[in-house]
Amino acid sequence: MTISIRSVEKKFGRYPALNKVDLEIADGELLALLGPSGSGKTTLLRTIAGLEFPDEGQVLFHGEDVTYASAADRRVGFVFQQYALFKHMTVAKNIAFGLDVRKGKDKPPKAEIAKRVEDLLKLVELEGLGQRYPSQLSGGQRQRVALSRALAVQPSVLLLDEPFGALDATVRKSLRRELRRVHDATGVTTIFVTHDQEEALELADRVAVLNQGRIEQIGTPDQVHDQPASAFVCGFVGEANSFQGEVKGGRFSAGVLTLPASGVPDGAATAYVRPHDFGLDDAGFEVRVERVHVQGALTSVNATTVDGRRIEISASRAEAPRFEGAVRVAARKAHVYAA
Repeated sequence: MTISIRSVEKKFGRYPALNKVDLEIADGELLALLGPSGSGKTTLLRTIAGLEFPDEGQVLFHGEDVTYASAADRRVGFVFQQYALFKHMTVAKNIAFGLDVRKGKDKPPKAEIAKRVEDLLKLVELEGLGQRYPSQLSGGQRQRVALSRALAVQPSVLLLDEPFGALDATVRKSLRRELRRVHDATGVTTIFVTHDQEEALELADRVAVLNQGRIEQIGTPDQVHDQPASAFVCGFVGEANSFQGEVKGGRFSAGVLTLPASGVPDGAATAYVRPHDFGLDDAGFEVRVERVHVQGALTSVNATTVDGRRIEISASRAEAPRFEGAVRVAARKAHVYAA
């Protein structure tokens, strides 16, 4: 199912939640809506679902205008952050609910519903748990049930609002892999909302970064991380050291730090350098190492420049012994934006 969002606007009172949003989502794509709280990502998801209606603009499913169609007519599956499972129903009954409530010829035979539930339990690796109740499951297992229930009705689009927000870090990582596997197995066009950049970059085919009701950038995880279209995207997606300074004649300067800034007009500017883009360099500027933390294959270094600016450097584990006392470093790559 392809989805087209065309110049969509939505206000709550005077607050512009969505501001002329344009977005094209390909059939079978897994898209992340990424942004801070209040950026409009959940409002956009609910507008796609038919749970909110725009003040202006259009929503099209496979070329058909569904701007004011109900969620039921759009055949969307929605997974909420808090699962919203029926406590008095077994896992199997929860998954089958959307099929059981259908009327007349739209309701499949009982045997077909049972087979659908069995297949979904296998898909999400919950075989043998169909007769348990939600209270007898872990948080991660309940989220898998919620995902299965959304898939049971064979939706044209699967929508997830912060699906892993209530889970601990280990379970989140496990379920991220699970969602990717389930998506690849079903091929359902999937859109999920998150404020967790790691989650978006790991899971999605493409990431749409929202800020103040607008899409700042949309692209593959690598494009959004390595080629940020704005200062906001650069500062929000991935870790970055930021420096306030100025550009003059194609060079950015902020104290001891100088960087090429071709194409950036003269005047106040901000430069961002990813921690892994700093490296040891005898021709660079001096920093004093304050803390070295080795974790797995990586080394995280906290340091201070001679003019008091704090920076973070990421290096390999093998380089850790070289970061001691005063060392010289240089930026291999930077992103500079006019203020």
